[in-house]
Amino acid sequence: MTFLVQDAIISEEKLTQYLLIPLPKDDKSKFLEQAGYSLKNWHQLEQDLRSQVLTKSAELVETNRFGKKYRIRACLKGVNGVELNVLTIWMVTTEATKFVTLVPDKGADHE
Repeated sequence: MTFLVQDAIISEEKLTQYLLIPLPKDDKSKFLEQAGYSLKNWHQLEQDLRSQVLTKSAELVETNRFGKKYRIRACLKGVNGVELNVLTIWMVTTEATKFVTLVPDKGADHE
């Protein structure tokens, strides 16, 4: 089993300018809104990604010129108690581990 580092880089911009704002294509804000996440509490989403997602086993997806790409499937319990099945993507390089994205996990089967 592979676990990624708890101090992975989760950029504020990724959360506040991508995941938590409505987008014309690949919008994730409405999905995250179901669990009570919004721009007002983006810090909570970051904290929950660390405590609820990064504590799960990571699966290597591919190795490319940017590094090693991992996915972590998890159940994210939101601020309002609603649970979302999420699939997250992380990039691991020699310098750092970085959060790439989060999508609804259509094929979820989590404990």
